[in-house]
Amino acid sequence: MSGVALNVDRVTSGYKASVVLRDLSLSIGSGEAVGLLGKNGMGKTTLLKTIMGYLPAKAGAVHVNGSDVTRSSPHQIARAGIAYAAQEHALFQDLSIRDNLQLGLSRVSLFDERFAEIEALFPVFKSRLKQHAGTLSGGEQKMLLVARALMMRPSIILLDEITEGLQPSVIDRLGDALLWERERHRTTLLLIEQNVPFALKVADRYVVLKQGEIIEQGDARHAGAAASIFDHLRV
Repeated sequence: MSGVALNVDRVTSGYKASVVLRDLSLSIGSGEAVGLLGKNGMGKTTLLKTIMGYLPAKAGAVHVNGSDVTRSSPHQIARAGIAYAAQEHALFQDLSIRDNLQLGLSRVSLFDERFAEIEALFPVFKSRLKQHAGTLSGGEQKMLLVARALMMRPSIILLDEITEGLQPSVIDRLGDALLWERERHRTTLLLIEQNVPFALKVADRYVVLKQGEIIEQGDARHAGAAASIFDHLRV
């Protein structure tokens, strides 16, 4: 790992007059994976939306691979190399699986080369490229959302609770795909999760967010990491 891929520097953000994130700073190295944990309503999704430009930062700055993207549009930020797998299932339900996957490409001519990797990670799509995304199960839609992000070959992927409501076999496949992506392409990951074991499996480091502020962070491989995190998540 070398260099800083994503740097959030003293960012304050929220919705209109409501402040959710307060002077938050987070730096993620190139090729590093960070699990962003915390109870609902603590500002995790707000952070991802601010990084992506969907919410304007009220103060502070966001840098991607050394470039200031604080005032950039979501489209410009995506072109800078960030893929965002949103919690709201940002798929085009009436388009085919192939069409959804192509949306992650700068050129359609790249499809066959990129899909060769995707079909190995998610073989369920191999013979179903013409099927409409809206007819897939919930787990298949989550896999398609992640597959589309991987098709971009981004330098950074933001993932918002991709395991929510999924059966263990699908969660295992998503985890294996993300680990493979990191090993093969050295992709930087920032993932929001309620599933602590999944986050600790994929991430190098964890960060716990509470009321818009980081209250703890540590090594995801540390023996006591899970117990410490569950203490913070306990109602």
